[in-house]
Amino acid sequence: MGGGGFAMEPRNPRLDTWLLSLTGRPHPRVLFIPTASGDSHGYIRRFHRAFARLPCTASHLQLFNRTVTELSTLVLEQDLIYVGGGNTANLLAIWRLHGLDVVLREAWQQGVVLAGVSAGAICWFDAGVTDSFGSDLQPLSNALGLLPGSFCPHYHGESTRRPAFHRLVAGGQLPPGYAADDGVAILFEGTTIADVVRSRRTGSAYHLSAEKGRAAEREMPARLLPR
Repeated sequence: MGGGGFAMEPRNPRLDTWLLSLTGRPHPRVLFIPTASGDSHGYIRRFHRAFARLPCTASHLQLFNRTVTELSTLVLEQDLIYVGGGNTANLLAIWRLHGLDVVLREAWQQGVVLAGVSAGAICWFDAGVTDSFGSDLQPLSNALGLLPGSFCPHYHGESTRRPAFHRLVAGGQLPPGYAADDGVAILFEGTTIADVVRSRRTGSAYHLSAEKGRAAEREMPARLLPR
């Protein structure tokens, strides 16, 4: 998700409901991982408040004050992993320190639905556009690599995102990849795009590639999710 979900759209559950539907289960188990926000207690409360209204069993995983010994046991029993936004570089460093990166790859291979917003979306790709190192957007090139290429969230929601992504792809600092507006999500089955959806009246996803030293942008229209 380029942006949206319970944190940005507390009165619009379309994306969160859609994520639950992808599990194919009537009452799925969903695990929220708020590492990128430093395990923000407010963020965790908002998650539980939102998902208590939905047909699921919701839990969360904190790593700054870790109480779970067996990460593999917890993660692999879930139907949906939902990663929150924040600092992507910190998220990756902490996951690798705790070995969560390896566990999440195993979950992906076993068919657990992996999702996230902003930093929680960048992390699944090879690379992305990040504000992890300060307000100037920079390339991040050491993400998990489950999905090939790069990703840029908040594409039209933040004025600096689109120009930065164009510049970094055109200059070869980031590989070709995808962008999504706030309220827009791209669904991958394996590494193949299966759907593009939106929770708002407008919004799209995009594919960027480099052509003759410039970024070539192709819009990927998103279908509006039902209420």
